Amino acid sequence: MQMKLGHLLVSIIIVGALLLGGCTPPQDASQASQNPSGTETSAPITQASNPQMANLPRLEGKATVVMVVKGSPITIEVDGTNAPITAGNFVDLVGRGVYDGLVFHRVVREPQPFVAQGGDPQGKDPNFRGQLGTGGFVEPATGQERRIPLEIKPKGAESPVYSKTITQPPLLQHKRGAVAMARSQSPDSASSQFYFALADLAFLDGSYAVFGYVTQGMDVVDKIQQGDRIESAKVTEGAENLKK
Repeated sequence: MQMKLGHLLVSIIIVGALLLGGCTPPQDASQASQNPSGTETSAPITQASNPQMANLPRLEGKATVVMVVKGSPITIEVDGTNAPITAGNFVDLVGRGVYDGLVFHRVVREPQPFVAQGGDPQGKDPNFRGQLGTGGFVEPATGQERRIPLEIKPKGAESPVYSKTITQPPLLQHKRGAVAMARSQSPDSASSQFYFALADLAFLDGSYAVFGYVTQGMDVVDKIQQGDRIESAKVTEGAENLKK
């Protein structure tokens, strides 16, 4: 039991260093560090209270994305039925070619399998010398970084909860092979960075938005090393379910 508790504490430390600090500009990260709980006290947003949500891509149904790493395919079932905005954002970025050539800038397997994280657009430039993990997708039309709300659907609920963490079990859980959005401590800070869960990570449930699962190629995911690149990512099924 003592060893298990030690591993849990290490995992919690890794979460703080890896996910909470790695997805937004430095000023956001510094502001987030003032709130170590990572929760919001404000009410969850809805399309009525935040019209910007209505302008985000949505996936109405499911889609399949095939990502190629080291010449081998990883098949992802993207679940827009239960995470329409998070899934829609991912499928839209795949369709735009945003992930092609991007690097996995954080891969954590010790002291136990954790995550393989990528999706920072700055990583497309092999000569980039800044800190990867701080960038997100910038909308060409506005020049502003796209941010999406934290979106988690509790088990038994009709619709997701937005903009705050939940304590009840989510429908989409951090099982091995889950694909989820990385973010800073601010719930609505996710943009383009995502991660593969390399093991069951139940302690992340309710805090980070899972939007799909690897259905084939988990052996490829298990071999991803820090610095490996996404050679390509394509929507192979369900593209018609994306609504912009």
